[in-house]
Amino acid sequence: MRDELLKTRWESLQKKLSDQFADGEQMDLDAIIYMVGVQELGKPQAKFKKDEKINLMHIAICTLLEPYGFYEFDFIDEEGWPHFTNTSKLPALKAGEQTVLMKEALVSYFLKREYIE
Repeated sequence: MRDELLKTRWESLQKKLSDQFADGEQMDLDAIIYMVGVQELGKPQAKFKKDEKINLMHIAICTLLEPYGFYEFDFIDEEGWPHFTNTSKLPALKAGEQTVLMKEALVSYFLKREYIE
């Protein structure tokens, strides 16, 4: 039951984001994580270098996994970039399990922001 609800919510989120930000072309998990990083940085119009894009993914992952107790927000640096502290070791997960965890975290993130139901 829980898996079906997650699947339904994930597909709804993916479709809504894809329609709004990718002209209907389906956004994958990494693209949505990247988007969360941009959102959390608060600079949606900025152009980012390759290393900054990696940092945006890191910001997103920390933000998404913070409610699970893996990261804790620490501070925002002088350039406006948030920093996190790793508070507990991430469990060893298989690739499919990592994907499910990230989808669950993304759905939760967007539910809290009332972007999806």
